[in-house]
Amino acid sequence: MTDDVLIEKRDGLGLLHLNRPKAINALNHAMVLAITPALRGWIDDEEVSAVVITGAGERGLCAGGDIVPIYHDAQGSGKATQDFWRDEYILNALIANYPKPYVAVMDGIVMGGGVGISAHGSVRIVTERSKVGMPEVGIGLVPDVGGTYLLPRAPGELGTHIALTTGRLGAGDAIATGFADHFVPSSDLPSFLEALHTSSIEDALDKFASAAPESELLAQQGWIDECYSADTVEEIVARLQAHSAPEAAAAAEQILSKSPIAVKVALESLRRARRLTTIEEVLNDEYRVSLSCLKSHDLVEGIRAQVIDKDRNPQWQPATLEAVTPDQVAAYFADLGELELGLKGK
Repeated sequence: MTDDVLIEKRDGLGLLHLNRPKAINALNHAMVLAITPALRGWIDDEEVSAVVITGAGERGLCAGGDIVPIYHDAQGSGKATQDFWRDEYILNALIANYPKPYVAVMDGIVMGGGVGISAHGSVRIVTERSKVGMPEVGIGLVPDVGGTYLLPRAPGELGTHIALTTGRLGAGDAIATGFADHFVPSSDLPSFLEALHTSSIEDALDKFASAAPESELLAQQGWIDECYSADTVEEIVARLQAHSAPEAAAAAEQILSKSPIAVKVALESLRRARRLTTIEEVLNDEYRVSLSCLKSHDLVEGIRAQVIDKDRNPQWQPATLEAVTPDQVAAYFADLGELELGLKGK
């Protein structure tokens, strides 16, 4: 058991409260190992009608996986991270298939691993403070935790744009792209959560949910679809640079600042995930990719530049999109043999 997540059962609810506010509730292995058995135990517990997950503090539900330990582990055997990701992805699949309502309060920052423990739920709440995203390619990683299941299922090519630029989604954008369902003003969250203890989820939503802000991203779908429908990252960047929309040029610059190999692998992951039918198939693919990232130069270098030295000046290898070969991309999807995640679709 860990104090980093508080777990209790009260008033017919299974309550999960992430409890690392100084780290914006960043997810670690111990938290995953505490949450998973609790969720499994509540499936057949007649005293639990729904699950609610929240985060301590006001900065966010969860800033993602705790990447500093990953930085150190990646320079050694990588075994601790390999085990963490395996258990984390198993948890993501459990949430996606959970047979009872799973209410995720996605207030504030919800990134990476935070998306994995919230956006696969059945009742996903955002507020005006929500910032939802998959920032992986900025540290030499590739969207995971089932993110490549959600991203290709957003309208048109919006998911591709989000993944390759590490774009942040506000409340309206999160709902429009399928990462969230309902908008509740942050000032009403305490009353909404209290109402869940005394009334149904539907009644609580009827009372406290309101119309979400308009999605700025959805309004830009025209140029996004036009540019991101290309088959290669190089062509996507060329279309963005040639487009008249000022946002397109900015998107090209963002993509070119990310890890070239991570961006190319991310595009291939999204295209593959679009053809798959279950989240389990997607997570199996993501696990192959993530373990390949764990052995790469760019993951260590990306974390170093962002959170260790904080110089924001990663030296990617290969340094350009053109230098990344198709064989290098394909290698990220190679069968892992006995290390395969092996999740079976429902």
